[in-house]
Amino acid sequence: MQVPASQAEISIGFTPVVEQSAPAVVNIYAKRIVSERVSPFMNDPFFGSIFRGQGQVRQRVSNSLGSGVILSEDGIVVSNYHVVGDATEIRVVLRDRREFNAQVLLADEESDLAILQLDEAEGLPHLDLRDSDDVSVGELVLAIGNPFGVGQTVSSGIVSGLARSGVGGEGGRGYFLQTDAPINPGNSGGALVDINGHLIGVNTSILTRSGGSNGIGFAIPANLVARFVEQARAGETSFQRPWAGVTGQAVDFDMAGGLGLSIPEGVILSSIHSESPFAAVGFEPGDIVVAVDEQPVNTPQEMIFRMSVAGIGQEAAVTRLRDGTRETFEVAMITPPDRPARDEATLSRRVVLAGMTVANVNPAVISEMGLPLDATGVVIMDAGPIAPRLGLQTGDILLGINGTQITQSTEVEEALRDAARSGVIEVLRAGRRMAFRFRV
Repeated sequence: MQVPASQAEISIGFTPVVEQSAPAVVNIYAKRIVSERVSPFMNDPFFGSIFRGQGQVRQRVSNSLGSGVILSEDGIVVSNYHVVGDATEIRVVLRDRREFNAQVLLADEESDLAILQLDEAEGLPHLDLRDSDDVSVGELVLAIGNPFGVGQTVSSGIVSGLARSGVGGEGGRGYFLQTDAPINPGNSGGALVDINGHLIGVNTSILTRSGGSNGIGFAIPANLVARFVEQARAGETSFQRPWAGVTGQAVDFDMAGGLGLSIPEGVILSSIHSESPFAAVGFEPGDIVVAVDEQPVNTPQEMIFRMSVAGIGQEAAVTRLRDGTRETFEVAMITPPDRPARDEATLSRRVVLAGMTVANVNPAVISEMGLPLDATGVVIMDAGPIAPRLGLQTGDILLGINGTQITQSTEVEEALRDAARSGVIEVLRAGRRMAFRFRV
């Protein structure tokens, strides 16, 4: 980065960067079919609340507008999941007004990223990814996108912060770069570029009270985007994250004193699954993870981000703090093991909960269903059409049927067949033991 040396250079401003970068930023128009309930009382202030959730289900076409960035001359494009997720039709328009149909190769709601492939594309302008770990607070950046559908727009600012976690998106999950370059609705999926025209992040969200930009915007770092592109080209349709098999929390000021730390740092592990790659190299509850691949981690989101950047099939150098001693271990980046066998089974029409799907709990099932790390037994993978009427939900752990303990998925249908037309089903839900009586 160079400071302008003359009035002539100052007058040029960001023009060379824009001319280089803007052609690779595209407008995205997506259509999706959404279902909504229509009630004659929906606008009534009294009856509307009473009859909420009732009425006819009607489908309608929903249109969304966003931005994207071309990453290769053969038409690989990155955008946000919330722009193209579940879309039935995607149209991409380049700055030179060329239009392409696009298909989603890989999409991930949690990271809010999606990789698209433009149909019959070749020789397209594209941006190179920069190592986002080299980005510094204070760097000049440009945000390029299509805010409010007014057309391609460029705004400037600086990198305001690094390693922001728990602040972006509806769920507050993820890991972001922060910028004060104005970002507004329609900018989602657009480019955050440095003054050399390299992509350092994908604009994804803002903090706002008004709905417009207040100068606090967030971008998904380019290093994570690179892993998405890599997996999309390998044929994955959903993003594969390394499985840590641990739970933990950020070490705060109060905890630091009790742990003998001079400053709060790292993530203290509270539990470790027996199949965890951390357990395989000797980590134990109470250990503090302070760095992954020499990058400090101070929240669980940062830790998972660093593991995701390392990538499945690789090893990450994880630094552990235990009893005042720091050691670094090579930890395998693996997907959650699908063992012991899940033995997924859908109940037949011969039993009362016909259509319900159950499976044995293992690390892969824990990850898929968002279950507690210490979950065991049999889980309801899909409640089906009948079980919800009794109060059962997808994600419930089956404990027993009519007093018979359930430990394997293959036991469920037999226990229900023995129960005939009435009985009690015991489940564990969010740590609470619950019982549901059925009679047919």
